[in-house]
Amino acid sequence: MYNNKIEEFRNYFQSHNKSKEYSGHTSKVHSVGWSCDGKRLASGSFDKSVCIYTLDKDRLSKETTFKGHGGSVDQLCWHQSHPDLLSTASGDKSVRIWDSRIQKCIATIPTKGENINITWAPNGDTIAVGNKEDLVTFIDARTHKIKSEEQYNFEVNEISWNNTSDLFFLTNGQGCIHILSYPDLELQHILNAHPGTCICIEFDPTGKYFATGSADALVTLWDVDELACKKVFTRMDWPVRTISFSHDGQLLASASEDLIIDIGFTETGDKIADITVEAATFTVAWHPSQYLLAYACDDKDTYDRKRDAGSLKVWGFPSD
Repeated sequence: MYNNKIEEFRNYFQSHNKSKEYSGHTSKVHSVGWSCDGKRLASGSFDKSVCIYTLDKDRLSKETTFKGHGGSVDQLCWHQSHPDLLSTASGDKSVRIWDSRIQKCIATIPTKGENINITWAPNGDTIAVGNKEDLVTFIDARTHKIKSEEQYNFEVNEISWNNTSDLFFLTNGQGCIHILSYPDLELQHILNAHPGTCICIEFDPTGKYFATGSADALVTLWDVDELACKKVFTRMDWPVRTISFSHDGQLLASASEDLIIDIGFTETGDKIADITVEAATFTVAWHPSQYLLAYACDDKDTYDRKRDAGSLKVWGFPSD
């Protein structure tokens, strides 16, 4: 049933497998993300800045650099229906909201600790940020005030809402996924997802699945309604740090310290393509309407920091 589709994708990526590199930072890029209209790509870096690029047909051009954070920008996320609003989490104990139309920071929200992950509820109302001490802070995206704080007694690795913004998910150091109702944050389920630390979580845009990546080098695919594991992707050898679904939910990209980024067919787990990289990959993000994957790797050469420091790449352009 899926064989034709798999073949179609494989053929497509044989002629669309070119990566282009863009350099905007002075040190490594921790996070990349596309605006909901796909016109802009943002990158957050250890150099404390955020770069905004604009996509025009087959090329990106750097539009602006946002400066203001006093620490590494560890994760960023765009508003899911407002293409100009971007939020960033930093080690400087703050969250910032930026408006790419006026190219300015429109809010700085002080938080209690060094922030490492951030997620914006799909309905746009709330931003959640997690820090190194496993405290999750919920911020009202309109008033920029803190609504609540939740301290967890386990290692919180990544946080995410479901697509309807009424369930909140945490992945933890014991390989579990905690599912809480939102906004009252009552525990609904604990899924034992992995034998190793559960690192990342991502919801598919169609609302059918979510996937998690783990220190055990596995990616598991879960049915949102049944909360049942449907598929395990086993092609990685190293802890899976980052995953992303394509806009139609049909493809799942996974990356780790393996020197490839794996592109799998979501429904069957079949391999569609892989992207050769030269270092561990921290972040991957599919474009919201095209088969273009943005990603960023560790600086290849630690001895010569100037070379390849702070670049990001986009894969999926037509091969010449």
